[in-house]
Amino acid sequence: MTSKVDEALSYEQARDELIEVVRRLEAGGTTLEESLTLWERGEELAKVCRRWLEGARARLDAALAEEEAREEAQEESE
Repeated sequence: MTSKVDEALSYEQARDELIEVVRRLEAGGTTLEESLTLWERGEELAKVCRRWLEGARARLDAALAEEEAREEAQEESE
């Protein structure tokens, strides 16, 4: 479950922190416990990013549907 702090992150903040987590994991040199902690943090950040992207997709879909409905209504009134 994401924390209130994570929910307040912008997409860009979560993405940038996720990039840093991946960089640290790929670089190695961490203990198993540190690696697990980083991986768990990465999973939470990925969830934040996914929610942002799903929200953006929903907004785009709604805008496209609204535009389509407007066009259909205009065609019917002609």
